[in-house]
Amino acid sequence: MLPLLGLMLVGCQPYSPQESEQIQRLEMRLLQLEQRLNTIQNANPGDPSAKVPVGPIKSVTFRTGTADDRLRIYWENGTRSDLPCTKEQATWVCG
Repeated sequence: MLPLLGLMLVGCQPYSPQESEQIQRLEMRLLQLEQRLNTIQNANPGDPSAKVPVGPIKSVTFRTGTADDRLRIYWENGTRSDLPCTKEQATWVCG
């Protein structure tokens, strides 16, 4: 019981001015990230500027040995996404 009491007392100590400022910056950053997430989630799904189309994938192709190595995703709705690929050591990286 004694270690728990010590932990509770430490948790009740007031923050230093530096710690309070850090907490405020973290809270502000968290609010900014939440706003960005809400903006992304509320984007119009029919918007062509959206990075990922809504709906299932119809097929995927992987093209290598050309000037434009890529992974192409064909979506069920008829659109497609091209992800450029590079080979790093023995691993292909696309995105």
